Amino acid sequence: MNDSPMAVPSPIDLRKMDDAREWAEKAMERRPWREEFFRTIAQELRRLDCRALTVLELGSGPGFLAQRVLESSLTAAYVALDFSPSMHTLAKERLGALADRVQFLEADFRNAGWNTGLPMFNAVVSVQAVHELRHKQHAPSFYQRVRPLLRSRGVFLMCDHFCGQGGMSDTSLYMTSEEHERALRTGGFTRVEMLLEKGGLTLFRAAP
Repeated sequence: MNDSPMAVPSPIDLRKMDDAREWAEKAMERRPWREEFFRTIAQELRRLDCRALTVLELGSGPGFLAQRVLESSLTAAYVALDFSPSMHTLAKERLGALADRVQFLEADFRNAGWNTGLPMFNAVVSVQAVHELRHKQHAPSFYQRVRPLLRSRGVFLMCDHFCGQGGMSDTSLYMTSEEHERALRTGGFTRVEMLLEKGGLTLFRAAP
């Protein structure tokens, strides 16, 4: 996936513990409104009204979202997928006893086949991870791999940075809100709705 177009290089390597810990320590300080996005995602998951809710988080990082979801909803299975073992270590530290309810999966969603062997879920969620595809043109094909992972009436809750006024400036890495919606639809999601946009972040609810 990284061959064409050229990947935008990352200034940090989140597989390294020092970089991962620094990112985790500063993430909420830089964007305290992330809590509003976490709450909104948790609310949307409760709206599914599943007795045995199954959730896949893509780019799960240090466990911020997992903590909020596990504390606020009944989940039968929570899979945290991240390419960084350091992030998984930090997530286990953060979650404490809640980590016993999580399956930690080390995989890189930039690589073809990352979804091979995964079961279907009631929900797939992601916060500040899609831009780690390292070029926005990869988003539609990524979403094409996400869509088959959803059960009937399943939902994809995707939060990421947006490009433009009030947002980011790199037009290769980040999408405008309109581009986010178009990429989701190109990826096979027919019901797409923006739920929240604040502080350079946008949250979409998408369903097949």
